Amino acid sequence: MTSQVAEATTSPRGTDLLTVGVEEEFLLVDPHTGVAVPAVDLVMEQVPPELRGQVQREFQTSQIEIGTPPGLELSSIRHSLGMLRAELADAAERAGVRLLAVGTGPVEGPVPPVVDKPRFDRMIERFRLLVPGPGNNGMHVHVGVPDPDTGVRVLNHVRPWLPVLHAVTVNSPFSAGVDTGYASWRSVEWERWPSVAPTPYLASHEHYQRLIRQLIASGVMLDEGMLYWYARLSAKYPTVELRIGDVCPSVDDAVLVAALVRALVATAMTDIAEGRAPVNTDHHLLVAAHWRAAHDGLEGDGVDLTNGELRPAWGLLDRLVDRVRPALEGHGDLAEVTDLLGGLRRHGTGAARQRAVYARTGRLEDVVADVARQTRG
Repeated sequence: MTSQVAEATTSPRGTDLLTVGVEEEFLLVDPHTGVAVPAVDLVMEQVPPELRGQVQREFQTSQIEIGTPPGLELSSIRHSLGMLRAELADAAERAGVRLLAVGTGPVEGPVPPVVDKPRFDRMIERFRLLVPGPGNNGMHVHVGVPDPDTGVRVLNHVRPWLPVLHAVTVNSPFSAGVDTGYASWRSVEWERWPSVAPTPYLASHEHYQRLIRQLIASGVMLDEGMLYWYARLSAKYPTVELRIGDVCPSVDDAVLVAALVRALVATAMTDIAEGRAPVNTDHHLLVAAHWRAAHDGLEGDGVDLTNGELRPAWGLLDRLVDRVRPALEGHGDLAEVTDLLGGLRRHGTGAARQRAVYARTGRLEDVVADVARQTRG
């Protein structure tokens, strides 16, 4: 996100609409081998000066991040993502590397060093070998809320639906040169950090703040920025931040996820306003549902959190879309989301697309080239 903030606002339609903003993390790789390279400083030097406020370093020197300004219209998010991805891909090429929207590095190679930053140095000193690969690249969606108390209540309402969004975003089936058997290997690597978890059911904003203090005191977090719950209140902006997914391969995929996340938050706010209580899903069942989403994506089964049984993941996504349909209509997003869902059905998730390329050619170099093509759009 930029220094602008996302917030709820009243639109000309006369209804309360919510702003949405997107952060995306990318991998920098050798254009010939696909191996992750520590090139972030070289790429940053090539970023046009007018865009540097929306581009920044991430945790490892093989990663780079963009953030869109918050907007009310999906068209503005699409424009920002398309422009930033294209400019960053050009900057990477000028620096002699390639930009990939992929959850983790598909090709085996040395682990690039962490960015030289005091906070990151402290993280490595405390947590040591929890950096297992070339970079974990996620997508974070910020949706404006009026105040922290409402934000915490929103977190309670959205938590049972996050495994479905997790399944939509899977985009890292390969790691170190092999098919991992998972649709999102990034999720498996990411969960090594002790503060990564489904968001707990929260009694209040004070409960939320108390948990942060206790987790920092326990040593599993250095600061609030290390609260790696799948959904949280942003420490910088008046937003709820959903951070469950792999970075999406294409702008279309990212716009779809942003629209669904905003609609889910808006639906939660409607439920709160009308006095409907959230479902307090059991934590361990949520863990199971997220594991299944990371393993299968949309191409297999998911956990139905109403009864704990397995059902086709696409059926769970259809249920989510039905649940948030009024919010999609209210934001003017329904037609575009319907079209984007049709594309997702035809082409599959990012993980399915990568596997399809590999099945045709047997070459990870071709997988990398196809991901680079989708990244640029």
